[in-house]
Amino acid sequence: MTGPVPSKPLIRAAGAVLWRPAAASRDTGVEIALVHRPRYDDWSHPKGKLKRGEPDADAALREVREETGMDCVLGRPLPDIRYRVGDRWKLVRYWAARATGGEFTVNDEVDRLLWLDPADARAALTHPYDRPLVDAALASLSDLTGSTGFTGSTGPA
Repeated sequence: MTGPVPSKPLIRAAGAVLWRPAAASRDTGVEIALVHRPRYDDWSHPKGKLKRGEPDADAALREVREETGMDCVLGRPLPDIRYRVGDRWKLVRYWAARATGGEFTVNDEVDRLLWLDPADARAALTHPYDRPLVDAALASLSDLTGSTGFTGSTGPA
């Protein structure tokens, strides 16, 4: 999204398209995590604002842990998303991230976590600008494995 830059500072955030290996019967071999934020009544990828001086990747790891309870390994960076929030622009840096463990518990920001196949995740996302990130994450996995989906349980995200 482009347009004139408002005079207020850019809101910076980071997050991840969190994935895990799926049952062998799945076409892509992966499931994508989506979070429901009751404050906004939306389904999105885990993400959040950077703390002062916090590197983007550290913020992505922190936000995934805070919102989902999952530990993860960041993989390849995905396209940045830029959109308006009121009279300000928000820039969100994303990574593909493989879940490595953890357990979801309801928290102040998120009341539900779903693991969905990529097509269902894409359809469930509330905001259209979040949907291409699913395809970008799958492409990053394909680049690493040489196939259209995940083919093993080890290696980078």
